[in-house]
Amino acid sequence: MGEAAISFDDFEKVDIRIGTVVKAEPFPEARKPAYRLTIDFGPLIGLRRSSAQITKHYALGELVGRRVAAVVNFPPRQIGPMVSEVLCLGFPDEEGGVVLVSVDRAAPNGGKLF
Repeated sequence: MGEAAISFDDFEKVDIRIGTVVKAEPFPEARKPAYRLTIDFGPLIGLRRSSAQITKHYALGELVGRRVAAVVNFPPRQIGPMVSEVLCLGFPDEEGGVVLVSVDRAAPNGGKLF
C-alpha cells in the first residue's frame, strides 16, 4: 500500500494551498535545473517564493498565471542564493520529471486543501 497510516490530525498539520504564479525566473545557480517562482497565495498568506525543479515539462513563458498547489507551512529552506518559502507539489513522470498538481475549476488564491 504505501507508507504507514497517519491520523487525520497529522494530515491537517500540512497546510497545502492554491496559488497563482506571478513571476517565473531562471535559476542557474541551482544544483539541479530549476526555476525561481513567486506565487500569490491571496491576502492572508501573500506572495511566497519557491525553487521548483520543473524545467523538463514547463517553459518559463507558460508559468505566469498558472495555478499551483504548494505546502506553505514548511520552514524556509536555503537553496543556493535564494530562500525557498513554499514547496510546489507535483508527481513524477516515467523518467522522474515533475508534473505539477493542478485544479480543474476556479478556486481563490490561498484556498486550503481538505
